[in-house]
Amino acid sequence: MRFLAILTVLLLPGLASAQTGRFGSVGTPNIGAPEESLIPSLAAKQDRLEELGWMLRGQATFILQGQAGFPSPYRAAGSLTPAAQARNTLSTDLIFGRRLWQGADVIFNPSVTRGFGLSNSTGAAAFPNGEAFRLGTMEPNFFVPRVFFRQTIGLSGDTVPTDNDPLRFSEPMARERITITIGKFAVWDIFDDNRYAHDARTQFMNWALVGGGGFDYAADARGFTEGFAVEWENGNWAVRGGAFRVARQVNGLFLDPSVTRGFQALVSLERFWSFGERAGAVRFIYGASRSRQSRWNEIDPSNPSTFDLNPHSYRLKHNVTISADQQITEDFGVFGRLSWNDGLTQNWMFTEMDRAVSVGGALTGQRWNRPNDTVGLGTNIGWISAGRRRYLEAGGIGFITGDGRLNYRPEWVTELYYDARVAPGVNMAVGYQLLLNPAYNADRGPVNVFSLRLRTAF
Repeated sequence: MRFLAILTVLLLPGLASAQTGRFGSVGTPNIGAPEESLIPSLAAKQDRLEELGWMLRGQATFILQGQAGFPSPYRAAGSLTPAAQARNTLSTDLIFGRRLWQGADVIFNPSVTRGFGLSNSTGAAAFPNGEAFRLGTMEPNFFVPRVFFRQTIGLSGDTVPTDNDPLRFSEPMARERITITIGKFAVWDIFDDNRYAHDARTQFMNWALVGGGGFDYAADARGFTEGFAVEWENGNWAVRGGAFRVARQVNGLFLDPSVTRGFQALVSLERFWSFGERAGAVRFIYGASRSRQSRWNEIDPSNPSTFDLNPHSYRLKHNVTISADQQITEDFGVFGRLSWNDGLTQNWMFTEMDRAVSVGGALTGQRWNRPNDTVGLGTNIGWISAGRRRYLEAGGIGFITGDGRLNYRPEWVTELYYDARVAPGVNMAVGYQLLLNPAYNADRGPVNVFSLRLRTAF
């Protein structure tokens, strides 16, 4: 907590008034007048820096989660610990950007993280903390999640705002444009966006409500990868495609060095519309990932080493997500996702879920004179394939699930949160998650998870 307090003091001078819902939001663009910020003079300096072609933004997010204990007749290495426990995570980011020439930027994002998820982020496929990963640390850990080059090519004379994207300069962009991104970043920076459910730092915290839980998105164990993406959009339609490196081992930190044999290719077709001033969107995303994942009949449940790496061959996995969001009134919107993978092989990088459906909504606080507050309610139901079920029933342990036995039921999580604006650029959220059949096991749970999130951004 002392580290968080120190970081908060350091970040406060340049806080802006906007809040973003983009994935892993690493700052807040200054979209209002400097007078609307906590320290107007320093917010004005940020604006002047952008005029000179430089970007400086940052954030810190602290999440404390706990559960009071739950029924559990047995457990194994992949189980959520049934005894009462509390864990916390802290992530801090800075964003440095430089405009090279018209439409061309270089973005550099150093980060410091520390902390653990409950049970070291095991025991539930729909894990409750989207800021937690399997490589938690007691001490602050430095790494670089993003460093990339981006070229935006305008194809039309009319412009649109940047949609509060903290990874972009604040200036308007051509409505019709092509964007090329090359480097290290998160697949979710570009794909499976959703207005109401895409960022554990500002919206829902559960993994399955940040993106399609049944889609095995390319990433290392921290959630980032290397590759390129090409996007075309005109305000009504968008087509995005990309190719990315995959993990060398299941849920591994290191990426596969053989980029021609191990990779993930993604394509997204998206449609945007407005009913009056009520915006909506639907996205159809397909991904083909090729990695050293095994078929289920190649894994011995009694020998964990056979789960980690297929030494013989690469396998292909097909993935699909359909994501939609719709603004209903000025202050209320809804979302939904359907996600699927073929289930023939292991999930390799995201979480252990083969089918998922999630729905929910978010209401901002205009009706009680708190327009910068948000209350959200969402739910996700996840299923697994027949092969994964047989593996878990035989006592197999996955990289995030595995109780040694299994009384199979779909896993169901519901999340409720209230996020309040404390000051410009400072938010506090309280949350509750009810997890039924954790790790698809009706013999364990239900689990009640309580959360406190503090976030500051500039």
